[in-house]
Amino acid sequence: MFHSFFPNPRLYFGSFVIFSLACVLLWFFVLVDAGSYLSLGGLFGYGLPEALGENADDAAKAAFAAQTKAANNFWFYQFFLAAIVAFCAFWMNVYKHPWQRWSVAGSALIFFVNWFLVQLDVLINEWFGSFYDLIQKALGTPNSVTEWEVYAQIATFLKIALLYVFVAVLFRFFVSHYVFRWRNAMNDYYMSRWQELRKIEGASQRVQEDAKKFADITQNLGVNFLDSVMTLIAFLPLLWGLSAQVTVLPIVGEVSQGLVFVAILWSIIGTAIVAAAGIKLPGLEFNNQMVEAAYRKELVYGEDDAERAAPPTVWELFSDVRRNYFRLYFHYMYFNVVRIFYLQIGNLVPYIALAPTIATGAITLGVMQQIIRAFGRVEGSFQYLINSWSTIVELLSVYKRLQAFEAVLDGRELSDKEKENMMRQGNPAE
Repeated sequence: MFHSFFPNPRLYFGSFVIFSLACVLLWFFVLVDAGSYLSLGGLFGYGLPEALGENADDAAKAAFAAQTKAANNFWFYQFFLAAIVAFCAFWMNVYKHPWQRWSVAGSALIFFVNWFLVQLDVLINEWFGSFYDLIQKALGTPNSVTEWEVYAQIATFLKIALLYVFVAVLFRFFVSHYVFRWRNAMNDYYMSRWQELRKIEGASQRVQEDAKKFADITQNLGVNFLDSVMTLIAFLPLLWGLSAQVTVLPIVGEVSQGLVFVAILWSIIGTAIVAAAGIKLPGLEFNNQMVEAAYRKELVYGEDDAERAAPPTVWELFSDVRRNYFRLYFHYMYFNVVRIFYLQIGNLVPYIALAPTIATGAITLGVMQQIIRAFGRVEGSFQYLINSWSTIVELLSVYKRLQAFEAVLDGRELSDKEKENMMRQGNPAE
């Protein structure tokens, strides 16, 4: 599953985690302020501005802050790209692999573009603050805002949003090709050893369907997980800063940075509850594929052999299918009730937490919108397991089937359930 596409998967993914952590520490403790003498931003119009004089007006201060932010962002992207190139260069030269352009360089591109999209989302969050403050000013004081100022804000949003859509569409196009290359690698690996695998129950299904599902689901979950982590990295400091304006929470009273802790606590509680509700689903999904494969295989035999697929045998096999589906429906019913109730109540949590602050008028409409949106992004990142649980269940089921499939290649013992299923079909593994 992984060796066919990635070079030395355990070492590759382990080194990625360690290298990423090292880069984060290097940035924050050593290089974050080194842009003044290391950045190439000055060559592209993103150099740090000259220090302001003591009598600088508000417009000059605003321009200085904007230029400094742009220069720092440009310096960060230089460091980010340099780190990615170094990691890819090491793996593509030290550990050669036929699919390394896609697995190593392609994964790096996915990592970089994901971060870029998250940063665009941060810009949209900032736009919400300025836009709704403008609306509040216009509605509170008639004729204090011109219609061209409103149009200018809308144009700003369109520039960010259209860039986001353009990059996101190209990103999804690339990811689709990435997933198919992974499937291609798995298919090549399995087919090179087809004579060993063809006697295994459902071999054709596992090579054709399960390999496709595994690559597709793993990549989607991986991209979503990466997006959750990067969103958390980008929005948690933002929510922390915005939370400074919220000093009181219902019931709790006066707090410091209370919204951050509310988001974390609510997400942890929800994840634990939903995970407990869905604990039986992976096993049921796996059993479901087993009984479906047994039923399908008997019908295939019946196409060529009049003695196979007899009514008693077919009825017994289909009864297993029906029984497992009914159990699956029941467990998904209460799982979805728990998950949907939790997510719907979660939409109200930031408003409940902000109620005392809103009542005292301590924040503007724009700041409230920023807080709610940032809260939702942080909460959503912590709720990765909740939002992906059904997909994770399906992935675990596919993984178990492919793992049993590959056990034959590695000379490992098959599970009792696999053996029982194969024997029932008159197709024992050899």
